[in-house]
Amino acid sequence: MVLATMIMFGAALLINELLFKQLEFAEGINWVYLPAGVRLLATLLFAEAGAIGLLLVSWLYCFTILFPHDPVRAFAGGILSSAAPYLVYLGAQRWLDLKGSLANLSAWQVLVCAVAYSLASPLLHHIWFALYEGRGDLLHSFAAMALGDLAGTLLVLFLTKWVMPRP
Repeated sequence: MVLATMIMFGAALLINELLFKQLEFAEGINWVYLPAGVRLLATLLFAEAGAIGLLLVSWLYCFTILFPHDPVRAFAGGILSSAAPYLVYLGAQRWLDLKGSLANLSAWQVLVCAVAYSLASPLLHHIWFALYEGRGDLLHSFAAMALGDLAGTLLVLFLTKWVMPRP
């Protein structure tokens, strides 16, 4: 499951770069971000194994492409990128009775997970930006990241729910 997550997430990063690079708000913040959906999907389906796969690919991506000049930010970026979807997974398990697939989740519950993740990830990242970088005006980048994560997450989750076999 770790390897499957790594492959899915790596493919999502590549596809997003090819299709939506021109929709980038700032480095690492896109108006449509398909990898966000894969992050949530991987943790909803694979739990800890998904989070570990995300962490490994996130570190690889952050250290080599996004922030090769800033190892502290690259290290934190990988952790934040995998922690947010895992926290939403834990919430879905507790409050939505998540099973080993998305089959028992209604479209409304999938939307709740997507919105929760699309707020949790930018929140964690922007807390880091405020503390580490000392940036103050983060509202615009928070909004862009939340909307991009929501768009990418909804695309990935609803496409997955649509193609998964019904019980």
